[in-house]
Amino acid sequence: NQLCCSLQKHKRCMKKFIVLLIVLPIIYVNFFSEKAQLDREVKRLCKIDGGITVYETVTLPAERFNKDGRIRILAKWLAKPDDEYFYIDGTHYIKRGNPDLVQYHSKVYRQSDEKLLGEIINYSRRGGDMPGPWHPSSFMCPKETNVDLEKQIFIKD
Repeated sequence: NQLCCSLQKHKRCMKKFIVLLIVLPIIYVNFFSEKAQLDREVKRLCKIDGGITVYETVTLPAERFNKDGRIRILAKWLAKPDDEYFYIDGTHYIKRGNPDLVQYHSKVYRQSDEKLLGEIINYSRRGGDMPGPWHPSSFMCPKETNVDLEKQIFIKD
């Protein structure tokens, strides 16, 4: 009889131990890993200066927009003198490795006076996952992209 009770206690103990073996790594990865710390850093940086800032809106005739509601804007190094607008973008690695912490910064200018019309700053954590055959995860904020920036600057007449 005592042997039976001892085996039942042992089984319960083993179940608790197995649950701990499963739960503790999940808690670690979500709250204490470098990946989790960098996700918190992405959120913090995003609150400081992330997002879209529009300095001037430009109203253009509807025929200037393609079917996706966008106009043609080239990078400054590709823009020709007769292109009305250009963009400059940059990638700054705040931390390189696995995971990376990256700042993306894009600016849209009017060519005639080189006036800054708007800009977007995004922050991203890439990687930091357990090794495996899958693609690395990422976390980015804000969710807006360069397309959203263009749509806020350029308005259909």
